Amino acid sequence: MKILRLRVAGFGPYKSEQIVDFEAFDDDGIFLITGKTGAGKSSILDAICYALYGSVPRYKDSKAKLRSDHADTDDPSVVELDFRVGTSDYRVRRSPEYERPRLRGGGMTLSKSTAELAVLTGADWRVETDWTVVAARPVDVSTDLARLVGLSKDQFLQVILLAQNRFQEFLAANNDDRQSVLRSLFGTDRFLAYETYLVDRRRALELQLGSVMGAVAQQAEQFAAVLGRGADEVPEHPSSSWFADGLEQLYAARDNAVARSTAADTAASAAEALLRAAEQTLARQVRRDAATASLERHLAESIDAPRDAVRAATRAATVWSPIAARRAADNELLAARALELDARAVYAGFDEAQPDVRAGDAQPGAAPVERVGAAAPVTVSAVDEVIDRLSRQLGALESVLTEEDELPSLARSVEQARATLLELDDDAAEASSQAESLPPRLTGAQATLTEARVTAAAMPSALDAASRMERAVDAAREVTRLRDEVAAAQLVEAAASRALTAATTAHQDLMDRRFADHAAELATALVEGEPCAVCGSTAHPAPATSDSAPVTPADIDAARVELDRTRTALDDASRVGRALGAALAEAETRSDGQTLDALLPQVDAALAAVESARTAAEQVSALEAEIAVLQSRLARADERVVELRELRQTAVAEATELERSLETITKRVGEQRGGFDTVAARVAHLHLHLSAAKAVERAIGSVTERQRVLQDATDALAAALAGHGFATENDAEAARLEPDELRRLERAIRDHEQAVATARSTLAEPELTDLPADPVQLDGPRAAALEARELRDAAMSASGVLRERVRGAEQLVAEAMRRLAASVDLQAEFDEVRELAAAVQGKEPNTRRMRLETYVLAAQLEQIVAAANVRLRVMTSGRYTLEHDDSVQYRNTQSGLGLAILDEHTGRSRSTNSLSGGETFLASLALALGLAEVVSNQAGGIRLDTLFIDEGFGTLDPETLEIAMTTLDGLRAGGRTIGLISHVDSMKEQIPAKLAVTVTPRGDSVITMPGVAAGDAIGQAVLV
Repeated sequence: MKILRLRVAGFGPYKSEQIVDFEAFDDDGIFLITGKTGAGKSSILDAICYALYGSVPRYKDSKAKLRSDHADTDDPSVVELDFRVGTSDYRVRRSPEYERPRLRGGGMTLSKSTAELAVLTGADWRVETDWTVVAARPVDVSTDLARLVGLSKDQFLQVILLAQNRFQEFLAANNDDRQSVLRSLFGTDRFLAYETYLVDRRRALELQLGSVMGAVAQQAEQFAAVLGRGADEVPEHPSSSWFADGLEQLYAARDNAVARSTAADTAASAAEALLRAAEQTLARQVRRDAATASLERHLAESIDAPRDAVRAATRAATVWSPIAARRAADNELLAARALELDARAVYAGFDEAQPDVRAGDAQPGAAPVERVGAAAPVTVSAVDEVIDRLSRQLGALESVLTEEDELPSLARSVEQARATLLELDDDAAEASSQAESLPPRLTGAQATLTEARVTAAAMPSALDAASRMERAVDAAREVTRLRDEVAAAQLVEAAASRALTAATTAHQDLMDRRFADHAAELATALVEGEPCAVCGSTAHPAPATSDSAPVTPADIDAARVELDRTRTALDDASRVGRALGAALAEAETRSDGQTLDALLPQVDAALAAVESARTAAEQVSALEAEIAVLQSRLARADERVVELRELRQTAVAEATELERSLETITKRVGEQRGGFDTVAARVAHLHLHLSAAKAVERAIGSVTERQRVLQDATDALAAALAGHGFATENDAEAARLEPDELRRLERAIRDHEQAVATARSTLAEPELTDLPADPVQLDGPRAAALEARELRDAAMSASGVLRERVRGAEQLVAEAMRRLAASVDLQAEFDEVRELAAAVQGKEPNTRRMRLETYVLAAQLEQIVAAANVRLRVMTSGRYTLEHDDSVQYRNTQSGLGLAILDEHTGRSRSTNSLSGGETFLASLALALGLAEVVSNQAGGIRLDTLFIDEGFGTLDPETLEIAMTTLDGLRAGGRTIGLISHVDSMKEQIPAKLAVTVTPRGDSVITMPGVAAGDAIGQAVLV
């Protein structure tokens, strides 16, 4: 990665736009950033870090510090950095949050922080259009920069921006502080997570193992209860053999009970068999005695009289049908003669009157008709002639009768046709009027539709604007909430920082007191005449003493625990603060820098525009439907006018035809009435006359037929009576029985015969022939069977109870065996995980007491020390060599990240705190360069073409400064450019390439490039 150019405005001490072209120093390879103390030299590095990471390491509250105090209200604040990765040039531009004047109205508004990342796609970096924006949101810019740079902020500050005192602090740090720095640089949190996982896994296995063994103990108590033992008889650690022995005892008891129940069941079965045999003998004796009594009783009864009555009734039933037939024929003949008399009387009324008018029915003024002779005999042939004449007359009147029935309908049709003509005339007038009124309405609706479509077309843009405003309002509400949370987090972080400072001071004070009183502590162990553990002398003339209370190792451990706690609390508070700050910046970006009060009216206006467009859209649909209806109605109205004209012509023709038909039919019907009011009345009279004639004819034929049937029935009855032994019809009727009485007698005869047969059949059965005469007694066999059943039930109940106990015990033992088997593997896994967790935590059996993460970081530290020694030996002419110290520390504290310095003059190693100021600078510089080299390699071998060092060169003597400059000069190899920040005059003489930072009379700072006068913006490249 190579830093190319930097532009700042309204940032830190720089009010006006300042541009630094680092490529101008490529030929020199090393340049000096010089200026008075406080002029703003380090602010150049702050601007580079802010451009890449959005924050400045020197300030915790970047938003409150980055805006230049010299900037006017309308001056912008911007940092722009051009850098190269590989063969591509990138530009990142950031603006911090600051107050600016409102664009409309008075007052100030908050300008949100912004970020933008672009790539050079053209040929000239000076031309804005040659840059293509690839990310325009702070979160997206940060994501892309992390991918491009490949270094976290901590890594970047350790390998490219070496700020004041940062690498000297690393040299002098203790094990824990150095571990925190290395963890952030090499990302070893995963090893700490693995350590936590192992500890949690050990605890989980311990709980699981305890749960399993507790369940086994509980099952052992339950098993002992099944065996009938007390809880005190359960072993402390029940084994599988203990469960197996108890189960075998239950099996033996169950088998004995089963054998006893089987024997009792056999005895009970034998006793019950004897009882059943006695019961069966007694039942046969009872059947024998009952059959004997029944036979004797039925043989004493006589059934001859019922038999004779049944036989006579059977013969009478045979001749009863001819009797009934003769009687029915006689009755039918009498009925037929009565009907004949009635028919002749009705027919005589027609025969004495006119042929077409019944007596008393002639109409006044009717024309006379031919009469039937009064003396004419009523014979079948005469009646047939009348029927034939009347039938011909009715046939002639049939068509006229139909036409007469149609006259009312035909008259109504004529009236309807005339009314239809009138309705068609009205409909035609209305259709013509409607066809004339629709065109103006259609024209007006089309004009309104055009206006509504124009308004509705703005719907998408209105919706988009409303959506943006609503999201901005949500973001503004979130900004308000997050600002309160950020303020609260800052207070928590400040309190945590103060607590850490107090804990650090307390810990250091205890350490100082411990070391100061160490001699007095050793003196308390001196014994006169025994050698001193320090000097070896057996004389102790002046043992050291102390007036203050001794500092114990427990006091120091407690202080260190408190120090760790406060450091963790500060880290947590800082992490929460950074997360809330990032969330606030993101919410401010989404709210477009506007407040909730300013956004709410805009939202209302946008929603009103959406509602207006939506109303217009709904109106468009309604108008389109209305226009379609109007067009359809207009077309139908025109068609209706034509249709009605055609219908009227057809209706006129139909009405004329109907009137002509009505006149013709009315005339013909009048001619055929024959003296009656209507043709229908004449036809009805003729039908009555015809019916009377036919009735007489049928009655005469029926009487003749009934006489013949009666004679046949009389002859058949005489033959039947003679054939069945009856002298007269009355004798047969006397012998006849009612069906119920006949069935009763037959059933009594049948029951008697069946009872006798059943009794004789029963007595003939073999099993009833050899029975004892006296009844068998059951009391003895019944008592023996009852006793045997009770013994069997008791034995089977005991056997069932033992079977249930065995089944329950088998389930308990099986589950206990399964858990015992599982506990073996679980115990082995627990022992393995426990030992592994202790090892990665730096506990026994880890003899070096080095945690897993520390072990990994120690390997990295070894590489750093090796890389640093390459330069340190050169800078110190081989006198000093850094050493990685991983020995066990005092009082079993964590070890592995210690540093010591080997002095070749003495051949001994000593603490790095014993180095002088110049030696400390050289060792720190070598360590920082070695750390930068290892970090860049760990980050994937990133090429670092630019390096900035902001360090205290003023503390070096001329010889040491020359050594440091020689070392830094060697870093230029391979095209690397190095920027040094210093105000040392000797360095100004040694480094010709300079970038000067000066303070103007106004108090703000300006940057002067080679060949460009301070504040001369014409000669500087304008990147915006």
